[in-house]
Amino acid sequence: MGAAERLRRTWRVLMDVAPPEPPEPVPGETVDPRALDLVLRVGELLLASGETTEQVTEAMLSLAVVCDLPRSEVHVSLTSMMVSAHPDGGPPVTATRAIRRRLPAYWRLTAVHALVRDVSLGIADVEEAHARLVEIKRGTAPYPPWLIVLSLGLIAASASLLSGGRALAVATAFVATLLGDRTAAALARRGIAEFFQLAVAAAIGATAAALVVAWGRPTQAATLVTGAIVALLPGRPLVASIQDGITGDLVSAGARLLEVFYMIAAIVSGMGVTVYVAVQLGVAIDVSQLPPVAVRLTPVPILAAAAISVTFAVALAAPRDVLGWSAVGGALIWAMYVVLQGWNVPPVLSSAVAATVVGALASAIARHRGAPVMPYAVPAICPLLPGMMLYGGMVELNTGAPETGVLRLIGALSVALALGAGVNLGTELVRAFQRVGLSASGRWARPAARRTRGY
Repeated sequence: MGAAERLRRTWRVLMDVAPPEPPEPVPGETVDPRALDLVLRVGELLLASGETTEQVTEAMLSLAVVCDLPRSEVHVSLTSMMVSAHPDGGPPVTATRAIRRRLPAYWRLTAVHALVRDVSLGIADVEEAHARLVEIKRGTAPYPPWLIVLSLGLIAASASLLSGGRALAVATAFVATLLGDRTAAALARRGIAEFFQLAVAAAIGATAAALVVAWGRPTQAATLVTGAIVALLPGRPLVASIQDGITGDLVSAGARLLEVFYMIAAIVSGMGVTVYVAVQLGVAIDVSQLPPVAVRLTPVPILAAAAISVTFAVALAAPRDVLGWSAVGGALIWAMYVVLQGWNVPPVLSSAVAATVVGALASAIARHRGAPVMPYAVPAICPLLPGMMLYGGMVELNTGAPETGVLRLIGALSVALALGAGVNLGTELVRAFQRVGLSASGRWARPAARRTRGY
C-alpha cells in the first residue's frame, strides 16, 4: 500500500467519512453458492459411484444451466472436479472438490441420475435436491452386506462352472474367493495399498488350485483358478476407461486405463508368485492341464453365464430391476460368442462383436427407462472376461515357455479391451440414431464429435 493511499484512509477515519457502498448486484448476475455446491456434490457422487467422465460432465452442466449459474464451465478428472461461474460485472467464482474414495454403487448412480432429471424438469428445486442428495448419500444398497460379499464367491463358482469345472472346483473356487476377499478387506483396514490386496487375493486362489493339482485333479484346478480370477478382474473400470477415451476425455481415460493395468498386474503377480513356488516345490503344474474352453450352447454354460452377470450386478450394487436384464445379457453374450466361435471367428473379434450387440441393447433399454447405461452394460459382458487365458499365460511363464506365456497374456488383454470397445461401440450406434443430443449443450458440442483429425 502506497503512502498516498494510507493518507487517504487516515483522513477518512479522522473525518468520519464512510467508504463508498459497493454497487447493488444486478439480478441474474450473482452466483448462488447452494447451486454451485449442488453441482459439485452431484458430480462427486456420480464419479465416486462408477460413472464415466462424459456422463458426469453432462449431468453437472445440465444442473449448472438449470440453476442459472452464469457462463459456467465444468472440468472433471478421475480424482477431482471443478466448477467455475463468471457473472457479468463480477469476479469469477470457482469451486473444486477432490474424489478421495471411489466405490462402485450402481443403485446410487441411478438415483443421482433420477435427481438430475427431476431438477432439469423443474420437479425439484435446489433445496429439495440437496435434501434428496443427503438421503441418497446416507442410503444403503438394495442388498444386505452379507449377500454382496457372497456374490463374489458366487461369481467365482459360476465362472468355474462355465469353464468346465465340476463340484470340487466350483466349491473350492467359492471358498477360495471368499477367503481372498476377506483377507484383502483385513489388509485394507490396516491401510495396505489395493495393489497388494489384489495380489494376495489372487495368490490365495492360485494356492487353492495348486493344492487341487497336488491332490491329483489338475484339470479341475485350472477351472477353479479361472473362477477366482474372473471375480477379481476389473470389468467396470475397463469399460469406463475406453468410454472416456472414445469420448475425448483423454486424461481420465489414461488414468483409468493405467488403473486397469495395475489391477491386472497385481492379479498376475499374485498368481505368478504362487505358481512359481508351487513348481519349485514339485507340484506338477503344466499348461497341458488346461481344459479346452467349453464353447457350447447347452443349458449348463448358458445358465452359468447368466449367473455370472447376475452376481456381478449384485456385487456392483445395481438396482433390483437390473438383475433380470443382467441374466438375459449374460446368456445372450455367451450364446453369440459360441455361435461366432463355431464360424471360426477369432476370439478377440468374437468378443468384440458380441459385446457390441449387448452394448447396443443395454443402451437402448437404459434410454427407454431414463437410466444410466453402466448398470445394464457392465455385468452383461463379465462372462467373457479372460480368466483362463491369464492363468494359462502365468503357467507358461513359470514352466519354461516365456514367449508363449507373454503372447497368451497379450491375447487376454486384447480380449478385455475388445469387450470394453465393443460395449462402447454399441452405445455409439444407439446414439447415432437418437433424435436428441446431449441435454446440456447439444449433439455438436460433444467433444468426441468435433472433427479435429488429430490436431
